[in-house]
Amino acid sequence: MTPDIIIRNGTVFDGLGNPGIISDVAVSDGKIIEIGRIDTIGIHEIDATAMYVTPGFIDIHSHSDFTLLVDPRAVSSIFQGVTLEVIGNCGHGCFPIVDKLLARGSIYGISDLAPLNWSTASEYLDRLEDAGPAINVATLVPNGQLRQAVIGLEDRPAAPDEIKLMRRHLDEGLEAGAFGLSTGLEYPIETGTGKEEIEALLVPLYEKDLLYATHTRKRDKGALNAVEEALETAQKSSVRLQISHLLPRGGSSDCEACVEAVENARMDGQDVSFDMHTRSFSMTFLHAMLPPWALSNGLSGLSELIKNKGVRSRILEFPSIVNNGNWSKVTLLDNEIIPEFGRLDFFAIGRRMDMSPGDAALELLCRSANATSPLMVIRPVYSVSDQELAFANNLCVPGSDATALCPDGPLAGSAFHGAYSWASWFFRFAVNERKFLTPQAAIYKLTGQPASILNLRGRGVLAKNAYADISVFDPKDFGERTTLWNPNQIATGMKHVIVNGKIALDNSEITNHRAGQVIRKVEQ
Repeated sequence: MTPDIIIRNGTVFDGLGNPGIISDVAVSDGKIIEIGRIDTIGIHEIDATAMYVTPGFIDIHSHSDFTLLVDPRAVSSIFQGVTLEVIGNCGHGCFPIVDKLLARGSIYGISDLAPLNWSTASEYLDRLEDAGPAINVATLVPNGQLRQAVIGLEDRPAAPDEIKLMRRHLDEGLEAGAFGLSTGLEYPIETGTGKEEIEALLVPLYEKDLLYATHTRKRDKGALNAVEEALETAQKSSVRLQISHLLPRGGSSDCEACVEAVENARMDGQDVSFDMHTRSFSMTFLHAMLPPWALSNGLSGLSELIKNKGVRSRILEFPSIVNNGNWSKVTLLDNEIIPEFGRLDFFAIGRRMDMSPGDAALELLCRSANATSPLMVIRPVYSVSDQELAFANNLCVPGSDATALCPDGPLAGSAFHGAYSWASWFFRFAVNERKFLTPQAAIYKLTGQPASILNLRGRGVLAKNAYADISVFDPKDFGERTTLWNPNQIATGMKHVIVNGKIALDNSEITNHRAGQVIRKVEQ
């Protein structure tokens, strides 16, 4: 049989942490059929001399739930060798949808470019499958949407009958093929989530050996307690735990304490790991500054609500994810709603508007009430040593915490820091610049390790009969070109990317092949 593709003379890494070896790789019918010296000639030949040949990279923490529907080419991902993304993280995602207006607030990348014309997990995954993504996609069930579907915006624990209904929505998502559950307990929509509620939702995860991924309750003050809560909850329920972007925003000592807590739990036998995004700053919706009750009538009702000084004060006193009491470090990103305030911190915005920073933030939210895309903000958080602390740890895998984008087409005007740079930054930073990881260790963190965390069979490895998800890149040139204010620059150094046996990137050129699959756990 003539192989579909043969990759020749590359340094081949198996994705399991072993050193690379000079070898050939043959692919046919979407699978790897041989690794070693291959004398036959393939239909398509790739010369990988002086290149690394690795499993396709796995983004364990993505928010591409909606953008893959708008433009499934995922150019930002393909140019970094990413062949699989896990969506539904941080309690955010695209199902279940009962109230479309409420649901929009928990979907990153939301716009009017694709209709919300589904309700259940199976309907959404079918819709995603029909879009024909260029990359593989697996999902978690997002708890924020579970709560909104059942109790709306009420900031309280769910009642027993409401937990039963949430369980039904969760069971539907798991039956549709989700790989587990995610929570975003720091976000306003989930701050009222009770301990009993979480434990009830973890029961089917234990029964099916699925993953619990959590954005913990507090990541400013009280971060260690929040991490310990996550560890205790998962341990009590005997579920596998992934703590999302573990490092808190309270400084290096808090970062070290949280890492140590996870390490101790692991040494005690708990199945726990964590991920980190590669940005030095946090990034979120500006409307995350609002308590849930302030969104009862959506942003369109906010202007009337804040006419009452007492109500306005209650909103500004709400301990949100956005500012931690320091508006001078919160910067508004470029946007089409109020472009004159983009790249300014809220003290500067407040001075221009002749009001306090918090009042200015509320005013801008009112102005953006009818916008199709929400306002986004960033806040500097991590030092280089903090990042090295995380990525050098054996329990840590990197993730984008971003949306897949394309520099042209319907998403050309969209930006999400990390989309074009996370994997390329990680490899450059950890291997070529700081040199605290060997190439095989860094590749393991991008491939075999996240596949193991997900219990994902046949991916994240280069082995005979594994799925042919393969990246071929120049290890010296692989890196990011993005800057803070120019984040939409494709990465350098990636030469070839193969997804399910089809060439998605050929000599650094995007092809017309979109061979990604919606991977459903029920099929694993």
